[in-house]
Amino acid sequence: MDIAGSTALVTGANRGIGRCFVDELLARGAERVYAAVRSPETITASDPRVSPLYLDLLDEKSITDAAAVAQDVTLLVNNAGIATGANLLTDDLDDVRRDLETHLFGTLRVIRAFAPVLAAHGGGAIVNLLSVLSWAATPQGSGSYSVAKAAEWNMTNGVRVELAGQKTLVQGVHLGAADTDMMADTDAPKIDPLDVARASLDGVQSNTLEVLVDDPSRFVKAALAGDPAQLYGPAPAE
Repeated sequence: MDIAGSTALVTGANRGIGRCFVDELLARGAERVYAAVRSPETITASDPRVSPLYLDLLDEKSITDAAAVAQDVTLLVNNAGIATGANLLTDDLDDVRRDLETHLFGTLRVIRAFAPVLAAHGGGAIVNLLSVLSWAATPQGSGSYSVAKAAEWNMTNGVRVELAGQKTLVQGVHLGAADTDMMADTDAPKIDPLDVARASLDGVQSNTLEVLVDDPSRFVKAALAGDPAQLYGPAPAE
């Protein structure tokens, strides 16, 4: 699809990768961008094409209300998310559930609400911001997040199959670490979040199902076909 003239909705649009998506969509000629966030007053863009919109992934009514307002959407960018930092074995299970409710069920609620809107405009496209942690876990603080992102990844595959009949492109975007507030405490190489938005939208324009933005995502994806020891080291000695 062509970004120029499209109408997009971006969740989590007030900072980080979401804000970069808004900026890049405008730069590519989007006719309108709904900046969907929990606090619309935080959207300060001066461009008249930006429309702040209340949406909370954990509030189903806010999602259905947003879909009722944004009936002209042709491109949906599911960017909003959290990271509780919970370990699977030692931290509160409510934190694990919150990661899943946000990334899996919250994103799915948005897709379910907007799928008929996209169908009405010929199919359009959905972008789901995933992670290299969809495919691998790290030793500290990523267990719960990895589980949620792995679930969101296969949900992305599932809705892609179910929406093929209405000609909706469903794209999954994977990356390691981007220089955002969420990753501020992470001691790792970080890419510019604008590079994520650019790579994804290039993929939308070329009808690409999966976008691997950086070297870590490409390495881990390739390693999945090999020995897990490439990612986790050898099995513990007896």
